[in-house]
Amino acid sequence: MTQATTTKVTKISDLPDFDVADYLKSDEDIAQYLSVVLEDGDPALLAATMGDIARARGMTQLAKDTGLSRESLYKSLSGDRAPSSDTLLKVIKALGFKLTIQPIAPT
Repeated sequence: MTQATTTKVTKISDLPDFDVADYLKSDEDIAQYLSVVLEDGDPALLAATMGDIARARGMTQLAKDTGLSRESLYKSLSGDRAPSSDTLLKVIKALGFKLTIQPIAPT
């Protein structure tokens, strides 16, 4: 006798929302996430990543620490466009990080 199998179909709308900001619990998590994105070299992706980190840390406090408005930060860090270097540097510093430069190893 053959047993019938049924396949349950899950609708995308039934899946829980995923927000990477919920998983950025430590400075190490944030540094690893940011390092991977920086290797990609996409300014818009970097902006969106900084937005994820900002939401994980708290956008209101970040606005106070950078001297920028929350609205400006949301817009700049949405990933829809590349933010100015001034904004990125302010955000990175306010989050307690620094950028370092190292030579690209020859391949």
